[in-house]
Amino acid sequence: MKFKTDLIEGTIQNRYKRFFADIKLPSGEVVIAHCPNTGSMKTCWEPGWKAFITSSDDPKRKLKYTLELIQNEMGYISVNTGVANKIVKEALEAGIIKEVSEYKKIRPEQNIFDSRLDFLLQQDGLPNAYIEVKNVTLKGPNEMALFPDSVSTRGQKHLRDLIKIKEAGHRAIMLYLVNRSDVNSFAPAADIDPEYTRLLKAANKAGVEILAYQTEITTEYIKVNKKVDIQL
Repeated sequence: MKFKTDLIEGTIQNRYKRFFADIKLPSGEVVIAHCPNTGSMKTCWEPGWKAFITSSDDPKRKLKYTLELIQNEMGYISVNTGVANKIVKEALEAGIIKEVSEYKKIRPEQNIFDSRLDFLLQQDGLPNAYIEVKNVTLKGPNEMALFPDSVSTRGQKHLRDLIKIKEAGHRAIMLYLVNRSDVNSFAPAADIDPEYTRLLKAANKAGVEILAYQTEITTEYIKVNKKVDIQL
């Protein structure tokens, strides 16, 4: 995924009310940027870290700027959760997700049971493959990426439905998009959401495929780069 416009560099001063971030520009001006991330963003920012924002002249927007990336001493973090599915879709189309590279028909946002899952993949002669994508930005000990960063009842529901999908004879895939460059493995955040961790282990035992892929992040593009180890 290429950014549609050049990113504007600044430093993050504060993030508040979930959807707002104060960004200080090199000129000294502080602007309010929309923060498209409903999670806690724990470990994703500290006052003074570099921030990269985009600008829009759309008169319908309440805020001109959108927070896209944070940079610490170790690398970039993509904090705009709205781009995660676009990144994954491009990877699916390019065959980068090897486990499903044989599927050619990609249908976004499919309703099944009590959930709307992110993708349905179809191919003649193969079972339907349902994929749920989670954007991962929380960093834990030992350079490990963790999910979720707060209790996720919605995420729990998705896991329950993925188990049902597998039991119905389809492929069910939980794909974690690790969207920061300073980690090298993935695990569920048991201390934050023990029920989610329990359900993820149950899903794995039931045959749900658990995948974690890390992105390569620059100020020009974000793309799926490599598979990372999962510790359940």
